[in-house]
Amino acid sequence: MKVLVIGRGGREHAIIWALKKSAKIARIYCAPGNAGTAQLAENVDIGELEFPRLVKFAQDTAIDLVVVGPDDPLAAGIVDEFEAASIPVYGPRKNAAEIEGSKIFMKDLLRKYDIPTAKYETFTDYEAASAYLKQQPLPIVIKADGLAAGKGVAVCFTREEADKALEETMVDKSFGAAGDKVVIEEFLEGQEMSILAFVDGETVRAMSPAQDHKQVFDNDKGPNTGGMGTYSPLPHIAQSIIDESIENIIKPTARAMVSEGRPFRGVLFAGLMITKDGPKTIEFNARFGDPETQVVLPRLETDLLDIFLASINGTLKDIDIKWSNEAAVCVVLASGGYPGSYPKGYPIEGLDKVSTPGALIFHAGTSLKEGQVVTNGGRVLGIVGRGAGIAEARVNAYNAAANITFQGKQNRTDIAAKALL
Repeated sequence: MKVLVIGRGGREHAIIWALKKSAKIARIYCAPGNAGTAQLAENVDIGELEFPRLVKFAQDTAIDLVVVGPDDPLAAGIVDEFEAASIPVYGPRKNAAEIEGSKIFMKDLLRKYDIPTAKYETFTDYEAASAYLKQQPLPIVIKADGLAAGKGVAVCFTREEADKALEETMVDKSFGAAGDKVVIEEFLEGQEMSILAFVDGETVRAMSPAQDHKQVFDNDKGPNTGGMGTYSPLPHIAQSIIDESIENIIKPTARAMVSEGRPFRGVLFAGLMITKDGPKTIEFNARFGDPETQVVLPRLETDLLDIFLASINGTLKDIDIKWSNEAAVCVVLASGGYPGSYPKGYPIEGLDKVSTPGALIFHAGTSLKEGQVVTNGGRVLGIVGRGAGIAEARVNAYNAAANITFQGKQNRTDIAAKALL
């Protein structure tokens, strides 16, 4: 088979790495890819939103399966385009991807079907939002309705922070049109947990859970990012809590999408908070998470291609999905200045010096310049350590990360530390 993976980040590198294990695949292409995907696949210089060019390439190359990584093309209807051209594609259609593309749609869906989530109100008018905000207790959460590359959420602990976040979102348009509408939501306290699930309509096959670290600095300080590191499994969270999340949140959401005439097929990603009242929904994403994918897929023992094909063929419920008992920890190496503005084009040294057993290097924001791998994004690399437990995997991840340098390199030093307490 020939497979086309669409995207350019660490998630897509991890997907390609997992697909390469399948004996059924003869060739993998990645559009547009990065310096890491180029080592495993043939990069194709076509952007994720260039739908006509992507469809034509798939037709001309006789692609057997397209796998869509990022949120933007899913929200824009890329799956519908490939289906219209009779090209097999893995991912949700546009009307199902709205569960991530609009936080208001997602929150209203959960409210309608009585699925646990934080209390909230939505606004399109800044003055009305500001007046409501002044009446709410702190902390408070302000979310841009649309896609904002993982950065459209502000957790505010003071009135000044809340007023500033609302103004930046709705007035200054820091996130563009994504901030035309906002969700103002109660702050949920507890442990975060991410559960990704392979979904085909009402069939839900949950993956092993992971935990992300969103803030840029140690001890969860600083602004939110797309994710500075993650780990899996979660030995400090009871299996009963994981099961409750799947049964009370993910499965009912899949059923709700079917009831709404928007059956979901692809990866449904639940961002959850384990509160004193049980698990509640923070967000849903309509695709593999980044960097959650980088620790979940290395633990997958079943052929990923078989899972994708089963979903497309309607036989997901029949496939046996197995997970390794080993642990994985991912440490993200980011550009200086991220998640704000940052320079690009710095040479990356030491990629060939990583000799830590079990270590994996997933490229996120890299490119090739005259044969040299250089920085080309905010999150540059995801360094994954594997081991018998979180402690061993964590040591392996940080040992491997220490070998890699580039100007301005920054990373958190406390990824997975809470799991060891």
